[in-house]
Amino acid sequence: MMRPMTAADVDAVLSIEQAVHAHPWTRGNFADALAAGYLCQVDEVGGELRGYAVLLPGVDEAELLTIGVAAAHQRRGLGEALLRAALRLADERGLSRIFLEVRPSNAAALALYRKAGFLEVGRRRSYYPAPHGREDAILMEGRS
Repeated sequence: MMRPMTAADVDAVLSIEQAVHAHPWTRGNFADALAAGYLCQVDEVGGELRGYAVLLPGVDEAELLTIGVAAAHQRRGLGEALLRAALRLADERGLSRIFLEVRPSNAAALALYRKAGFLEVGRRRSYYPAPHGREDAILMEGRS
């Protein structure tokens, strides 16, 4: 079940974030996103948080800042469901364009975004920290 993220969810979301991202957001990042009114969603079943997505809304567009699925629930379509829910949420608010950045090495995320209709529109050189230096970010754009 998709629902808005609350402050009570931050510890569970942070746990997933730390497990699935090499350079995770902090508790403060999530708390600040909630306080600032970002569009934060979680997927919860039986009291267990399985995934989350955070969108930064703008005037007529949004940026997908982070999305994550607990390792035990990956490869089951939950990432796609979270992305679709985020796109619907953006559409409901009149945010027709969605931007995101993704590592070129993240093949699963690239496949997910491409399947959802996102297209590469640019690159940010040396954007992400990586084990042996820096890694570019692929800038992608999609429609809600």
